[in-house]
Amino acid sequence: MTAYTRRQALGTLGALFATSVAPLGRVALAEAKYPAKPIQLIIPFAPGDTDMMLRPITDKMSQFLGEPLVMQYKPGAGGGIGAQYTANAKPDGYTLVGSSPGSLVIVPLANKEFKYSTESFQPVASLSEGGLMLLVPASSKYKSLKDVVADAKARPGIITYGSSGAKGITHLLAEVFAQEANIKLKHIPYQGSGPGITALLGAQTDMACAAIGPAQPHIKSGGIRALAVFSNQRLKAFPDVPTVKEEGYNVGSPTLYGIVAPKDTPPAVVNAIYEAARKAIESHSAQINENLATLGAEVKLLNPQDYGAYLQEQKALFAKAVGALDRGD
Repeated sequence: MTAYTRRQALGTLGALFATSVAPLGRVALAEAKYPAKPIQLIIPFAPGDTDMMLRPITDKMSQFLGEPLVMQYKPGAGGGIGAQYTANAKPDGYTLVGSSPGSLVIVPLANKEFKYSTESFQPVASLSEGGLMLLVPASSKYKSLKDVVADAKARPGIITYGSSGAKGITHLLAEVFAQEANIKLKHIPYQGSGPGITALLGAQTDMACAAIGPAQPHIKSGGIRALAVFSNQRLKAFPDVPTVKEEGYNVGSPTLYGIVAPKDTPPAVVNAIYEAARKAIESHSAQINENLATLGAEVKLLNPQDYGAYLQEQKALFAKAVGALDRGD
């Protein structure tokens, strides 16, 4: 009787244990689901810049993630503040940063005060391509990049060009072009793309390197003229504008806008975000392309591996330009 009672008691305890741990197992599975709460997408620039290049796609991603993807603005230091914040965040997929090579590559190369690098991030996906352009006033005598180069060689250091800020992407890309063309230009930095384009419209500078978005309405209205675009191929929004490579200078640097996560974010989480982007683009292709076209941009979806390779290419390109500026070349 005693043995039977012991077996019976053990059986009862086993059943009770199984009943008690089952909910715990379900809780663990629920906690493992991603995402289980809203995701924070850090935008390291003020509204009206990078967010415009991402929002047509990120707004649609929430549908496939099952949780909101919410933009949070942390501007400053050329995007460095928002990028550093994300690099320091927990790698759980709930803090991401949406940006371009400006904050992810150039800021840590040019400003040693920041303690992050391109390797501090896990690439997730590129979403769109905007590109940068070399622009002149409508009244300019320059009709092509070859005209600029010929004049710059005759008058080294005299031709001026505006950028959105010292050691920013527009400054450094113009310098890469100048190095390739073996010319000297005079840099005039402005506090953002808007003031630089305003100065160009007033012919206060001879040329500008600027993002397509803020330049597009002035190109369309005829106030400024685009000489070339920094891209591997002509943009659909500007089929008549040649690439810098087409003009004979080996500088093809498309500006891609995308999403990265902190380093060591789990692969399953990275894949979930990428798949949400892919599905959003596939399901809302017409609307997304229409919205991006108004900015002179287009869809450019790259997976984590290809986007990571692109960022490394950008690092190699701009490291050379930063080094030349630091040496005073």
